[in-house]
Amino acid sequence: MKLTLPWPPSVNHYYRRVGPRTLISREGREYRTQVCGLLAPAGGNGIRKPPSGGRIALAMDAFPPDRRRRDLDNLLKCTQDSLAHAEVFEDDSQIDLLAVRRCEVVRNGTVVIRISEMPLDRCPLCGGRYSQMESEHQHDN
Repeated sequence: MKLTLPWPPSVNHYYRRVGPRTLISREGREYRTQVCGLLAPAGGNGIRKPPSGGRIALAMDAFPPDRRRRDLDNLLKCTQDSLAHAEVFEDDSQIDLLAVRRCEVVRNGTVVIRISEMPLDRCPLCGGRYSQMESEHQHDN
């Protein structure tokens, strides 16, 4: 499954402290709503979800909106939570493999998400085949 989403708020803007409580910020809630709207089922034929509780790999290509320095891992929480909120998968605890790649700058920024069921026979970023040794190691565990 491949999804193209708007540039997410960083984890630094996703949460807000209100007294002793930590809440999702207005910016975070607006992003979740936007993602849900983009991924809403069309005529009841929405996106195909992995099996309930199934193990998945999530790969993200991050196309930043400008050349400012950014930590890629700051994009993950908001994006994963928004995808779970949109019911793309049940919970981000299903993710066994997570890969993020910085790409070229594009106007307004965007993220391209690829979700695959585990185990994988190809790398979710480059498409290359996994080696026999890696496959054997997976079966030993």
